[in-house]
Amino acid sequence: MHALELEILGAGKSFGDFRALDEVSLTIRAGTIHALLGENGAGKSTLVKGLVGYSPLDQGSIVADRREVDIRGPRIPHQLGIGMVYQHFTLAPSLTVAENLLLARGDLPWRLRWGSERAVLDEFMARMPFRLALDRAVSSLSAGEKQKLEILKQLYLRRRLLILDEPTSVLTPQEADEVLGLMHALTRQQELTVLMITHKFHEVTAYADDVTVLRKGRLVASASVADTSPDELAHWMMGHAREEKTVVARPPVPADAGIGLAVRQLTVNNDRGVAAVRALSLQARHGEIVGLAGISGNGQKELVEALLGQRRHLQGEIHVDGKPYAATRSQMRRLRVFALPEEPLRNACIPGLSVAENMALRNFDVAPFKRGGWRIDRSAMKRQAQSLIAAFNVKPPVPERAIGTLSGGNVQRAVLARELGEHADAGAANVLIVANPVFGLDFASVADIHARLLQARARGAAVLLVSEDLDELLELSDRILVMTEGRIVHEVRDVPTQGADRAALGRWMAGHQDQPVHSEAA
Repeated sequence: MHALELEILGAGKSFGDFRALDEVSLTIRAGTIHALLGENGAGKSTLVKGLVGYSPLDQGSIVADRREVDIRGPRIPHQLGIGMVYQHFTLAPSLTVAENLLLARGDLPWRLRWGSERAVLDEFMARMPFRLALDRAVSSLSAGEKQKLEILKQLYLRRRLLILDEPTSVLTPQEADEVLGLMHALTRQQELTVLMITHKFHEVTAYADDVTVLRKGRLVASASVADTSPDELAHWMMGHAREEKTVVARPPVPADAGIGLAVRQLTVNNDRGVAAVRALSLQARHGEIVGLAGISGNGQKELVEALLGQRRHLQGEIHVDGKPYAATRSQMRRLRVFALPEEPLRNACIPGLSVAENMALRNFDVAPFKRGGWRIDRSAMKRQAQSLIAAFNVKPPVPERAIGTLSGGNVQRAVLARELGEHADAGAANVLIVANPVFGLDFASVADIHARLLQARARGAAVLLVSEDLDELLELSDRILVMTEGRIVHEVRDVPTQGADRAALGRWMAGHQDQPVHSEAA
């Protein structure tokens, strides 16, 4: 096994009249981490899909280890040892971790010798810096754990060049360091070459050797990371220097603000019938953003699903504005409970339906969309979609397009438009439940969605923000709760004004504190 060198010369790709990639050339040196930057729509995904044969390029040449190769499907990339971890998961949810690893091989015998196969998998997992139980069902994994399995799957296949599409978007800082540290070690040993799509400048400066920037399908620059800076990278990406983040000035939560969301002694099982949320209690007041921090797999997924009616809870109570809440569709509409769950294409959309139809999932059965019994006014549905698309900058601005064909960032925008947009039949959000809202998005999209959350807070919404990005929680939250093994174990108040001890939060998240629930002003 040895690292692969790859050279791309004059790559181009069109979709009808739209030129997605135009004369792009770059060299990915063997045994290095090469970062690929660019905002949504810059052509990054088009380029890498051409490299793995998923969507062959229209023009250009690809040279692997100084030999030209013709990639028209997945066979040649597989033979060369090129693999990819996609932004959207490619796992079989009904199978176990072990079965997904074996399935990735593609050359399975008609009869498996499970004893020897299991021994190989045990040895492989023991060498990895992060581990998953081989017998766990994929359907029970959190988003962060699924991302780990996607990476483990490619390492199990002993790839020579690995393409990572936003590899740390759902990982904690500690997990991200583990993953990228492993990639760095493998490249230094000349066992692997990595092409990494990312939007995080600190990942580029800390781990990458070279960086290439695309904008609107064209190559802007390609350079050694040591010879550039975050400000220069931002200028290449967006055409202007990066603005330093500032703490958003916002009024404190009124002391007499009512409690919008109250969870009391909630217990929820995971898919294996084991308690993932254990007698958990929390509350969010109107005009407050409560951040929920924790390493993936500690019950956040099950908690959010219980709050959204996607999973039954065994014990405990949920109240909205003091009223019992069972997360039925009629209750969510009446009490104005809105949500942006993680993996919205799977949890909040119907991929085969159009953008307009998905934007109407909340209100298609009420006036002005429902007329004369069960008849749906599709003209009204289209007008609503056009208004929301314009307000939330969803691209392309085509209401009839299937939402499953949109980029990850635009799916997020479309769902957020449905949940926070101005609707004729409902007022502003009263309670907003958000989970990992900026997964895999570029800077402009992140800033836009964060601004929308702050606007919801300013309008009096009680916001529960579940995120595995500590920077995001520190930037947006009024209070931060830490969740470990299904329980709230720590609380930090006055986050925007007082700051927070990141190291202490990390210790609580990792479960290194063996104490009862602790609350403090940061």
